[in-house]
Amino acid sequence: MKNIDIISACSDLGVMVDGASLGPKVLETYIKDKKIYEISTGKVEKEREENNKRKNLSEINKFNKKLYQNVREIIQQGKIPLTIGGDHSIAIGSALGAIQEYKKMGIIWFDSHGDFNTLDTTATGNIHGLPLAVVTGFEKRELAPFHQENFFPYANTVIVGARDIDEWEMPNLKEAGVTIFTTEDIKTQGAEEITKKAIQIAGKNVEGLHISYDIDLIDPELAPGVSVPAENGINLEDAYKIVDTFLTYQEKIKSIDLVEFNPKMDINGETEKIANHILQKIIKE
Repeated sequence: MKNIDIISACSDLGVMVDGASLGPKVLETYIKDKKIYEISTGKVEKEREENNKRKNLSEINKFNKKLYQNVREIIQQGKIPLTIGGDHSIAIGSALGAIQEYKKMGIIWFDSHGDFNTLDTTATGNIHGLPLAVVTGFEKRELAPFHQENFFPYANTVIVGARDIDEWEMPNLKEAGVTIFTTEDIKTQGAEEITKKAIQIAGKNVEGLHISYDIDLIDPELAPGVSVPAENGINLEDAYKIVDTFLTYQEKIKSIDLVEFNPKMDINGETEKIANHILQKIIKE
C-alpha cells in the first residue's frame, strides 16, 4: 500500500509481560521511504497489583488519546495509518481514530484471543484483553473518554483465528453477536476463504475497514516472540496468505494495526523476521 504513514505505538501498559513496547522500534529499522510518527508512554511505572482490574488505565487513556489524534490527522491528510504496536490495547486509539473520520466502518480482528472482556469480566485487569469490546462500544465506560459516540457495529465486527477465549468473555461475544472464525476454521476451510468471508461480513454497507493483525495468531512454535502465546496456532503459509488476501481489497482498507511482537520473548529473531515479512507485504503492495 503506497499511501501509508506509519505510527510506532510504543506501549506495553496493557499487559503484565514487558517487551511489546520495544517491537515498533525494532521494526522501524526495516522501513524505508515512509513517514514515521512515534508515540511512547514515557517513563511510566507499570502497575502490577494482581487484584487491580484497571491496570494502567489512566496512562493507557493518555497514550491512546495521542494515538487517536495522530490517526485522525493522517487520515485527514488523505493517507492510510499503519499503527505498529505495542500490545493490542493500542488498537483502542487507532481503530477509534479511524472510525471518527469515516463514521461507519467494519473491523477484522486477526487474533488468537477475543479481546472482548469488560472491566467486569476481565480476570487479570490487563487492558489488552478489552480493546475489541471498547471499539465496538460494548465496554466504553472508562476506556474511550476522548472519543465521541461512534463505534464499530457488531454486525460488521469479525474475529479471525480465535482459539483462546476466556470463560467470562464468550457470553459478551454472544450477546454482541460478533462473528467468530476460529483457528480450526482457517485450517479446514483455508486462510484465503476465511479472510474473504470476513471481509464480506465486515465490509457490508460501510465506508471502509480497519484491519488489526496480532502476531499471536501464529503458532508460538513458529513465532515465540509474543507476550501471551496461545498453542495450536496457524502456520506461516496461512499467516502470509491472510495478509495477501486482505491486501487484494485494499481499496476498502482505511487503517491497519500490526501488534504484539515482543522482542524480549523472541528466540533467535524468528518472530522479528515474521513480523517484518508481514510489514513489508503491507507497505510494498
